[in-house]
Amino acid sequence: MKAAVFRAINEPLSIEEVDVSRPMAREVLVRTAASGVCHSDLHFVEGLWPFPPPAVLGHEAAGIVEEVGEMVTDFKPGDHVISCLSVFCGHCNDCLRGRPNLCRNPETRRGPSDPPRLSQQGEPINQFANVSSFAERMLLHENAIVKIREDMPLECAALIGCGVLTGVGAALNTAKVEPGSSVAVFGAGGVGLAAIQGAYIAGARQIIAVDISESKLAQARELGATHIVDASSGDPVPVIVDMTGGGVDYSFEAIGLPATVQQAFNCLNTGGTATIIGMVPVGQTVELEARMLLSERRLQGSIMGSNRFRVDMPRYVDLYLQGRLKLDEMITRKGRLEDVNDAFRAMKAGEVARTVLMFD
Repeated sequence: MKAAVFRAINEPLSIEEVDVSRPMAREVLVRTAASGVCHSDLHFVEGLWPFPPPAVLGHEAAGIVEEVGEMVTDFKPGDHVISCLSVFCGHCNDCLRGRPNLCRNPETRRGPSDPPRLSQQGEPINQFANVSSFAERMLLHENAIVKIREDMPLECAALIGCGVLTGVGAALNTAKVEPGSSVAVFGAGGVGLAAIQGAYIAGARQIIAVDISESKLAQARELGATHIVDASSGDPVPVIVDMTGGGVDYSFEAIGLPATVQQAFNCLNTGGTATIIGMVPVGQTVELEARMLLSERRLQGSIMGSNRFRVDMPRYVDLYLQGRLKLDEMITRKGRLEDVNDAFRAMKAGEVARTVLMFD
């Protein structure tokens, strides 16, 4: 099969022929229909987060089941599915306490004595985030996918696999935004736009989008933001504090920079909560004024929207089909697998919310 292979940091991905194994017990082979290009993938290409090459990147995808292994009972060939990097075992401490998104049980991956899921001329190719969606097929543990209704467009379903799950989930699951509250979202890329929509669905009365891109701020308004702040003209914190009469109840940082993490915290009203979604590069730190913690302002992290994806994803599909979750508007461009490097370029240039690579 064709796949985009990560060979070295800061080098373009190369389109190569890669071998995919047959499904073993509890595994499912999925024909990739669409894969979103997420900023997280770019972090690994640029070495801001470590991952060993050679590897097939990509983790935000939807497709159609082609083959299932032994012991798989919930899926059959022809099923439409969304993949999720939050693969779970179902019986570890995190899973049993209702936080499967934190599961790290290695049993969902192949063991060292098993043949690799991906290889090339007999040599292993690393699977990224238990998914590797920049390829014509994905070989996944059965607990890394969820079946969805067949009237859901797969290019939109792919976005739910990461960006939408992360942003909407951060608002609904992690922060639990309350109706009538005020919200600020730092970063109006794919995840930030999803957080804005999550706040809108939750019933926030004031949703402030913060970005330096005029086009992204305009799109944020279309997707639920009630106010915008252009951070290219100065510190957005005093603007937000003045706009809200003291600060927001909830803020979300969807960029991954220490400076914007600090701003997300500093713009809170007393008792407010800042939720950090963005991937701050490994080794970087964030400094906060400790005095502000005494007014019960809180700083918290969120991984993949604190999801229970087998429950959340079908709900988001329904919200889309009801017209309450806008996904078509988030797809700025569509391309083919061969366009993956240009998708990264457009992302860095701020030209897109999401590029979706189509395989059908």
